[in-house]
Amino acid sequence: MTPSLSIALMEKIVHVVDVRCVGVHRLHLEFEDGRGGDLDFSDEEWRGVFEPLRDPRFFSQVELDEELGTIVWPNGADFAPETLHRMVLEQQASITDS
Repeated sequence: MTPSLSIALMEKIVHVVDVRCVGVHRLHLEFEDGRGGDLDFSDEEWRGVFEPLRDPRFFSQVELDEELGTIVWPNGADFAPETLHRMVLEQQASITDS
């Protein structure tokens, strides 16, 4: 794959600008492009650094890391902002298709 093609295929990084815990393993996210939505993580199989997130009280300690533009937990666990953005867009598309 040529470098220009691989760059074109990369996801655009859209930073998280706000996060709120809105339920057990549910987050509301807002992004710098004006999009936002709720994500339900209740079906996740938390492993490794994410294992403490099984505890709803720990999960609710999520914070915005403004420097990284993503969400983090006290143990250092985080998600890439482009992954979260894609998840919100996919969820919105599935609701629209319903």
